[in-house]
Amino acid sequence: MAAKPVPALERSLRALITLAICVAVSFSIASPAAAQKEKKKKKDANASDDAHIKLPMPDEQQIDYAISELLGAWQLADIERLHKAYADDAVFVSGVWAPPIFGWTNYLPLYQQQHARTQQVRLDRMNTFIKVSGTVAWACYQWEFSGSVDGQPMTTRGQTTLVFEKRTDRWLIVHNHTSGALPTPGSPAQPAVPAGTPTPPTKPPTP
Repeated sequence: MAAKPVPALERSLRALITLAICVAVSFSIASPAAAQKEKKKKKDANASDDAHIKLPMPDEQQIDYAISELLGAWQLADIERLHKAYADDAVFVSGVWAPPIFGWTNYLPLYQQQHARTQQVRLDRMNTFIKVSGTVAWACYQWEFSGSVDGQPMTTRGQTTLVFEKRTDRWLIVHNHTSGALPTPGSPAQPAVPAGTPTPPTKPPTP
């Protein structure tokens, strides 16, 4: 018996149904893979965010980091970073016979004036001791300075004591007392160098 011819409309409907079934099957296969891929993207994004989350540092470590930032900013004459280390009402005391300097605004122009005379500056810190008591802390350390002052090479050593106060969750320097070390017997005389305060023209500034 001969096959009955299939009308064109019926053939079109069958083709559409077949296409729909194929698309549905392909989506059912691809969806789990896509879901896994999307899940992996979210996991990687969360891992990336977690990597950028900074855990709070102990107070001693925060202060040690603040000192490093201070010395780095001083050597580079980075005024913005330098200012971040100090309270606006900080007091600066040097090892020379001079009155204390009260306030950041009074200290800044003197620092800029003296730093303009120094080149190839290097300041190394060592033997740091930090003590925290509530919202107040103090740190002392030794330093070695080398560089060129008014075109003349100079090296010297000294020590600094910093007093910190915690204000709005930030440790700020409220007092800086620095002096140069006296030369040992038999060694060439070195000038007393204050850190963080202006000094006579023959002496380099150090923080």
